[in-house]
Amino acid sequence: MKMRRPFLIAALAAFAMAAPAVAQMDDEVEAALNAGSVGEQADGYLGFARPPAGGLKAKVDAINIKRRQGYTQVAQTRNVPIEAFAASIGCRTLAGLKQGRAYNIGGAWAVKGAAPISLPAQCGGQ
Repeated sequence: MKMRRPFLIAALAAFAMAAPAVAQMDDEVEAALNAGSVGEQADGYLGFARPPAGGLKAKVDAINIKRRQGYTQVAQTRNVPIEAFAASIGCRTLAGLKQGRAYNIGGAWAVKGAAPISLPAQCGGQ
């Protein structure tokens, strides 16, 4: 299913709103992303490819809460479901994921190689 233009504009706006949450990642979260123990998910949130150690879970949860707040704000102004909006951001994030980063599509964790990620059907060919 193709995304309508207003929905795509809203998705881009939410992505920009989510950027501060990404910018607030500390060294532990960044190291976990680089090590592949934390990764992006198709639902628009970070997840754990391996069980988290120490305070990592609380830090990732805080980032996901900030993402949800941004998604909620934009989704409400655009009158679209929050989950669908978050998933649209997940699609864009996965499409631009750096090589070597972990990602989860449909419950299966993988590591991004040199080839593009085969995005789920929900991404509409992005």
